[in-house]
Amino acid sequence: MIAPSRIKLLAVALAVATACGPRQVEVRTAPQPIDTTGAPSVQLTNNLSQAVNVYVNVSGGTEMFLRQVPANTVEKVAVNGVASGSTVSFKAVTVDGSRTYQSRSAPLSPSFLWSVP
Repeated sequence: MIAPSRIKLLAVALAVATACGPRQVEVRTAPQPIDTTGAPSVQLTNNLSQAVNVYVNVSGGTEMFLRQVPANTVEKVAVNGVASGSTVSFKAVTVDGSRTYQSRSAPLSPSFLWSVP
């Protein structure tokens, strides 16, 4: 018969060996970005000294937030969920809410150009 102290020692040794043994590791890269090639978008030139929140308004529909564009930058913003050719207008609101800019209403094309202000 094995002494109780030896059983405890054997259990500890087994636990240590299992904990320190090799482990299976899964390595992944970052998630793939949404493919916006050919998708409708707006190229926004933000000439302001502060960031703006950009929205799209589909004619007869709802307003959707697209994203925030930093100050003094030019960014291509994907317009997901809106079909090319839909009549839309864009709205930019300064982050402090003090100014709002509205684009003209026009059919959404693969690359819509707009500058603020």
